[in-house]
Amino acid sequence: MRAKQSVEKPKLKMRRTVLDDLEWGTDEFVESHSNKKTRAQLPDQVSSKSVYKDIIQLAWPTFIELMLASMTSMVDMMMVGNLGATAISSVSMATQPKFILMTVFQSMCTGSTALVARCRGANDHERANHFMRQSLTLTLFLSAISTVLGLVFIEPLIKIMGNAEPEVFAGTVSYLRIQIYSLIPMALTFCITAVLRGVGKTRASMVYNLVANVVNVIFNYLLIEGNLGFPRMEVAGASLATAIGQVVAFIIAIVVITRPHNYLQIRLGDNFKPDVASLKEIAKIGFPAMLENVIMRVGVIIFTRTVVGLGTVKFATHNVCMNINSMSFMTGNAFANASTSLMGQSLGKKRPDMGEVYVKYTRRLGLCFAGLLMVVFSCFGGFVVSLYNDDPEIIETGRIIMLFVAFLQPFQNSQFITAGSLRGAGDTKSIAKIIMVTTVGVRAGLALLLVNLLHLGLYGAWTAMVLDQLLRSVLVIRRYNSGKWKKIRVNIHASSKTTSVEPDPTDDEAAAELETEGEPDLLAVEIVEEEAEIADKEKQTIK
Repeated sequence: MRAKQSVEKPKLKMRRTVLDDLEWGTDEFVESHSNKKTRAQLPDQVSSKSVYKDIIQLAWPTFIELMLASMTSMVDMMMVGNLGATAISSVSMATQPKFILMTVFQSMCTGSTALVARCRGANDHERANHFMRQSLTLTLFLSAISTVLGLVFIEPLIKIMGNAEPEVFAGTVSYLRIQIYSLIPMALTFCITAVLRGVGKTRASMVYNLVANVVNVIFNYLLIEGNLGFPRMEVAGASLATAIGQVVAFIIAIVVITRPHNYLQIRLGDNFKPDVASLKEIAKIGFPAMLENVIMRVGVIIFTRTVVGLGTVKFATHNVCMNINSMSFMTGNAFANASTSLMGQSLGKKRPDMGEVYVKYTRRLGLCFAGLLMVVFSCFGGFVVSLYNDDPEIIETGRIIMLFVAFLQPFQNSQFITAGSLRGAGDTKSIAKIIMVTTVGVRAGLALLLVNLLHLGLYGAWTAMVLDQLLRSVLVIRRYNSGKWKKIRVNIHASSKTTSVEPDPTDDEAAAELETEGEPDLLAVEIVEEEAEIADKEKQTIK
């Protein structure tokens, strides 16, 4: 009787993939596959069309979300650009200190995505929700610490970027202080987005980030130049507009995860008490990701300091081109996020072969978009730069830099996607090592040499960045092809002795418990549906 109720009223909502229709892998299959180098082969019962469908249904909402965020950033820069090169430099100098403060909680969310994706692949609904709650608790704690440290050390953080002109420094302090006050809601929104992507629910984050971007642009118009009776706040107005948008996104994100019947949801009475064993699993993946981000920030800061020394106009040109290049980051990151989620889900179901297939097909799609961006940046780079600022020197120099950006696209895109799959497998240590070699050794080191010793100016700095991306692409793909990521083991059932272990939905008794609570697991629902179909066929045969 209970089984019939489960069929009539399935509660949990989640997006299905090819993996849901495949047989579970075995420990023996995983072990045998771990000893092979990566060679993606499509299983007989899986079509290329269905694989592309899985990738696109995860990637397109993220692509639109990130693209709109990038476009909003472009609009921000254009609106601030009307105030002059000093304002552009002020906003740009605040970027890296803000990323430094975001590094810790942002990195831990990488671990959250990988673990929740594995739980989704293993069809363990309760553990997925457990890791979401643990991630939110950890993110709240870390973002609160970042907020306090940011407010106390705001000026030293900015001075790390170099000796800026007094007007630029004052504008940067004004912009960054407001951003620090909004760190906690931004961090929690980032965490919710990360776990939702882990289970493939990317449309929700697209919606609330779209709303936040619209709010951001509206308040930009009102606050930067003081339109419709609002105060003219200039650079501080741009920062406040961004903060308001982030708070709006956080409110909507909370609404999303408190809705009943979603695969990931928060309910009254849920246990948010820190579970040491679970937090260790998050940190096991997240800590190397944090080192990666820290090393990346160090390299970028050294690189940025080198460019700052070229003067305000050159630095403004550099930041305009970096802002445009961020659009290509968005396309690569959209497919990288899909790759992370699908790899985690594949390994959760003990199907590393499907993880390889998803990476292969995701890279194909990514290269198509990279080719399109190459053409756009090569042919229309100068025009795009002119949308930011009408200074002839910025436009001409920017036009040439955009040729560097165009050349980067295929290598950059492939590297993003492959690195995303390695993160989904929990192989974040290797990525951290690669970033240390390329970002600090190549980008920062070569930039110092080409700019300060050979006096190649901004073109020398961008040459260093191109070589960084080329070497990074080679090393990341080499690591992936080695197949060593298949040997990494992640324990999604880790739990402290003092914390009760959540029921495993793949177990019959646990499924019965979930049904009693009005939250049946989909695996149980599918089994009952199959039994019902067989019974109907037998009745028809008898008739």
